[in-house]
Amino acid sequence: MAKTTFSGPVRSLAGFITAGDAVSVNLTADTTLTVDAHAGKMIRVNDADCKITLPTIVATAPTDPTDPNSTNNIGAQFWFFIETLATDLDIKTDGTDKFVGSVQMVDTDTSGSMFGYVPSATNDVMTLNGTTTGGIVGSWVRVTALASLKYLVEGVLLGSNAVATPFADS
Repeated sequence: MAKTTFSGPVRSLAGFITAGDAVSVNLTADTTLTVDAHAGKMIRVNDADCKITLPTIVATAPTDPTDPNSTNNIGAQFWFFIETLATDLDIKTDGTDKFVGSVQMVDTDTSGSMFGYVPSATNDVMTLNGTTTGGIVGSWVRVTALASLKYLVEGVLLGSNAVATPFADS
């Protein structure tokens, strides 16, 4: 189906159904995401040590707000579900964009104790190692292009041992 543009609110009285093979993408290697191929889809991560690079945030207002080919990507969401135990999995920005928000970490070897982690102002990478910084199968993260230079991150990571923040600078 071709791109469709609406110039106003869209209302469905019966809801929208998002289902089928095209709703999820399976990653098995290092990948640079694009809005067209990955935004709004469940990204199933099946590479323990892949490097996933988010698209650069484009926040400039389009000259024609009805143009379906506008490069503005504010609001684009990327959902990650860890299906293969991470060992050195990175979800990173272009280095200029930074993370804001928080993730929760469930420590799976201490009766489910929960911790919260917030990125610092300079953090542009999340590293999941399958233990202390999360990435056990079942972990999930959602990243949203929030504003110029800001990716909102939220999720629940499953970790073990002495859990620690997954956020760092590249």
